[in-house]
Amino acid sequence: MAKIVTMKEAAGMLKDGMSVMVAGFLGAGGPSKLLHEIAQTGVKDLTVMANDGAKTGWALGELISNGQVKKLIATHIGLNPEVGKKMNAGEMEVELVPQGSFAEKIRAGGAGLGGVLTKTGLGTIIADGKQVINIDGQEFLLEKPLHADVALICGYKVDKNGNVWYKGSARNFNVVMATAADLVICEADNIVELGEIEPENVMTPGILVDYIVDGGKA
Repeated sequence: MAKIVTMKEAAGMLKDGMSVMVAGFLGAGGPSKLLHEIAQTGVKDLTVMANDGAKTGWALGELISNGQVKKLIATHIGLNPEVGKKMNAGEMEVELVPQGSFAEKIRAGGAGLGGVLTKTGLGTIIADGKQVINIDGQEFLLEKPLHADVALICGYKVDKNGNVWYKGSARNFNVVMATAADLVICEADNIVELGEIEPENVMTPGILVDYIVDGGKA
């Protein structure tokens, strides 16, 4: 059963050098308040897996601006100029992954699979250093699974057992990331009582969530 903790307690669970999945799509559906709290801790050398670098100085972008992220694995970085500057200056490593492959690599990590076979990236720099497998005369690129020490997710409604319902497109990467980390912390826009989320509407079951933080507090 998930445990409700303060933002400060949750932020303190991240340690130097950890790998961290951060849900959200340009901030939508992301744990922005928890990320702000983490930015105050000074934790560093993080390997972050996220769809993007968010906005400069906000949410994940705040950690990037602070120099707390050693490596960013993402699908695009163009909307946060700070990412490009740090990458070009050698201050932060950036690994770009096609967005569909990114989602499937995380799904594979959560399901305990050995990887994903895809044609996406064949013949491009995406394939550099990766294994190409021939199946029935067709070539596929092996994309290895992604797994993290910690996943930071965000739900619109989260009950006190950790069952999560996401609103609209804010669902994005939350669902797969919740399956692919040793520790899952969920920022809740609204913490509700048991039974307030219909069973068929639970998108992430509480058994996957370790800790809940109240993101609805002012």
